[in-house]
Amino acid sequence: MLVAKILDGKAVATLMKEKISTKIALIKKSGKRAPTLATILVGDNPASLTYVEHKHKVASTLGFNTLDFKFNATDKESVIIDKIEELNADKSVDAILLQLPLPEKFNTNYILSKIRSDKDVDGITYPNIAALALSQDGITPCTPFGILTLLLHYKIPLCGRHIVVLGRSRIVGRPLALLLNNTSVNATVTSVNSKTKNLKKICKSADILISAIGKPGFITSEYVKKGAVVVDVGITRVKDDKSPKGYVIKGDVDAKSVEKVASYLTPVPGGVGPLTISSLMMNTLLLYKKHEECKA
Repeated sequence: MLVAKILDGKAVATLMKEKISTKIALIKKSGKRAPTLATILVGDNPASLTYVEHKHKVASTLGFNTLDFKFNATDKESVIIDKIEELNADKSVDAILLQLPLPEKFNTNYILSKIRSDKDVDGITYPNIAALALSQDGITPCTPFGILTLLLHYKIPLCGRHIVVLGRSRIVGRPLALLLNNTSVNATVTSVNSKTKNLKKICKSADILISAIGKPGFITSEYVKKGAVVVDVGITRVKDDKSPKGYVIKGDVDAKSVEKVASYLTPVPGGVGPLTISSLMMNTLLLYKKHEECKA
């Protein structure tokens, strides 16, 4: 019986953070300012609050400067846009992160469009997504960046392989499919969603199956070809009265079922999640470098 090897995202993320920390230390030693990340949080979504706090903690540990701006769900859209434009104009701010999702009343696309593409640390403004689609230089969305880093670290062949991406969100599924179809990767990508006909059959044809639909335990061994690589992007809080937090984190993949047929599998937690944070830090550093190069 095949037992899948673990793709340890936490370990790879640690290596990324060590490299970033070393580079920032050298920047400071040279007398230059540290890269600056600004975050904007709207509303009181508990998960978003936790994510932003964690991002600030990691950034501070690595040596970044951070700015934290919070708005109420009752605030006007114009107030948030004014803050974005202020940060766009601030030469000491390298990266702007608008924490998603926004409360329903806000026009997410419109607000995101106000972030300058050269400060878009999430890589999801129109210019960066267009650059990704055209295999041009830009900022890669954090989770896709992390997934590609993980696969490359473990030397998993990508060129010519059939990769199925399950999910079509603007921050994971769509940009991930574009990235893997990029001329630097050259994979054959099939993008599917929960409404796709013959979904199970398509998933089972994949050499690499990546699930990002947010449905706990959705992917079982019936969806996985023997020897396939399975990447679980799902992070869903499931109520659990036995847990001190009142919930547990579940992925899209039923690990006990899938580990019997897959060759590699990411754990949840400890798989893609840590890499998303490390990729955010790497993007902040990349934006800083671009801004410094423009000054030279």
